[in-house]
Amino acid sequence: MPRATLWSKYSDVLFAVAVVAVVAMMVIRVPPVVLDFLLAFNLAMSMVIVLVAIYTTEPLEFSIFPTLLLITTLFRLALNVSSTRLILLDGFAGHVIESFGRFVLGSNPVVGFIVFLILVVVQFVVITRGAERVSEVAARFTLDAMPGKQMAIDADLNAGLITEQEARERRKAIQREADFYGAMDGASKFVKGDAIAGLVIVAVNLIGGFIIGMTQGMSFQEALQSYSILTVGDGLVTQLPALLVSTAAGIVVTRAASETNLGQDVLAQLGRQPRALLITAGMLGALGLLVPGLPPLPFLALAAVLGGVGVSVSRAARARAEAEAQQQAAQVSPADEARRPEAVLQLIQVDPLELELGYGLLPLADPSMGGDLMDRVMMIRRQIALELGLVLPYIRVRDNMALRPNQYVVKLKGVEIGQGEVLPDHYLAMDPSGTAEPIPGIETREPAFGLPALWVSAADRERAEMAGYTVVDAASVIATHLTELVRRHAHELLGRQETKALVDKVKETHPAVVEELVPKTLTLGEVQKVLQNLLREGVSIRDLVTIFEILADYGAVTRDPDVLTEHVRAGLGRAICRQFGLQGRVRVITLHPELEQRISQAVERQAGGTYLSLEPETVHRLVGEIARLAQEVAAGGQTPVVVTAPAIRPYVKRLTERAIPRLVVLSWNELDPDLEVEAAGMVTV
Repeated sequence: MPRATLWSKYSDVLFAVAVVAVVAMMVIRVPPVVLDFLLAFNLAMSMVIVLVAIYTTEPLEFSIFPTLLLITTLFRLALNVSSTRLILLDGFAGHVIESFGRFVLGSNPVVGFIVFLILVVVQFVVITRGAERVSEVAARFTLDAMPGKQMAIDADLNAGLITEQEARERRKAIQREADFYGAMDGASKFVKGDAIAGLVIVAVNLIGGFIIGMTQGMSFQEALQSYSILTVGDGLVTQLPALLVSTAAGIVVTRAASETNLGQDVLAQLGRQPRALLITAGMLGALGLLVPGLPPLPFLALAAVLGGVGVSVSRAARARAEAEAQQQAAQVSPADEARRPEAVLQLIQVDPLELELGYGLLPLADPSMGGDLMDRVMMIRRQIALELGLVLPYIRVRDNMALRPNQYVVKLKGVEIGQGEVLPDHYLAMDPSGTAEPIPGIETREPAFGLPALWVSAADRERAEMAGYTVVDAASVIATHLTELVRRHAHELLGRQETKALVDKVKETHPAVVEELVPKTLTLGEVQKVLQNLLREGVSIRDLVTIFEILADYGAVTRDPDVLTEHVRAGLGRAICRQFGLQGRVRVITLHPELEQRISQAVERQAGGTYLSLEPETVHRLVGEIARLAQEVAAGGQTPVVVTAPAIRPYVKRLTERAIPRLVVLSWNELDPDLEVEAAGMVTV
């Protein structure tokens, strides 16, 4: 087996053993030779961490850093304990510590010790405390920004800009980012504690070693010299890695998302302003030449370097700007540029469906606050696809500060088609029977169907359910209203592009019928009009194969969308009856034959379409009589159904749809042969 595979296979075991070994170092004596190796490993590991932090483009690429920070801190403390044991017991803790101590102290122990203390104070006061504060602020702002980021993802998903998989990945990235900064906020406390522990250990080593050396017969000068070297060497060899790791922590938490590493960003962003470099070069040159007593060489050398860099960057920026201008001029002439529509195309785009929420309803759409409105909106698309066979475009959900806090608005192609107000902390209680006992609540009307209802508090919800009310939450009210509006306007959402997508889907499984129908028999627009006629009356178009076969049969005879629609409805008769719940015995309303003849004679066919020309008084009496009979049928607990001759069915529906929008109007050809039809009344005018 390859070595890399072995390392990856047993990496978890090796890491667990290493952590246990680090803890064991605190109680087990470590030989000086082994301690030298571990101190060198600690320094190397710290260098690797700070370099990885520099080359990381965004914090999540180094997501293990908080855990790694804890492990490295524990490792340094274990090294401190082991070295302290050797210093106090043997007066020798390995050559690494001794060499570092002699290098820093040099010939003057006092000056060297002061330099070491300054290094420790810098690491504790500047780097550690700064990284800790930045971690706290980053964690707080990341958590505060989570709801807005999640709503932006949901809006992009509803607009179709991203897929569901991309939305899940973005939500996961946001959650990981919040977890990372929260962990960094806690991990920064380890760095602070490590710095404090380093100061305490230095004091213990120096004072304890001096006392032990004096008691073992060493002179004052010898004890001070020996234990100062060991103390400073021990502190330095552990504080240098601690300083590197603290710096890495500061780099990671202050690093904004970028596409390049830190070094490239620094050069690119500082070099973006060549004027600043040139001004600085001029000031340095003036200081070196005009201020007496200052050595001119360093100031003039730096001025020459900065001036050269500034001139080079300025020339490169000027050349880049000229190249871009030439490229734009080659693509579009100035005269054409003024007439280009692309600059304003984004302004004229209209979303097919929009749901705008007042700021008081935003928690309903925020999953982090328990809101499930976005999931319900996604389920509406699935529900409409199953019921009507229509694939809805993505529904854009957005906030609108111009609305009242608890108001929502539904827009179709930028125009409002429905609105309502809900109380997010209440429940809507409806009495379907009208006989339930009164309960306390705020009187209102259910927005989808206009039924009387009550807003009840969460404490009264169970009481309302026990009293026989139907109780739903605010998100369900909005989703139900949105679903009903989509059903009512489904035909307006079926354009030619959507029709083309349906045709292509059928072509994958039934290519013969599609090739015969489009474009040989009917155009795509004529097929669209037939499907729109079906959706306008709530007829499902899921069975596209049957619909296309009927259109292929009768499309050669007539191209009138209304006539073709009636042929399709006849072929879908059984499904239509089941869709409207017509089973067993059905009481129907019929029209007198003379009235049907009169309506048929009033039909006028023109180039722009087919119209019905009846006297207003006749229309008024006809609709009133149908409404009266329909009310009688509905009072008996059945669905009111009007049955007419196929030739006039669509015109009767159009006459009644404004006054009685949910009235079912069928032709005799659509009735299922298994139905038992009973006349509920005949309309005569």
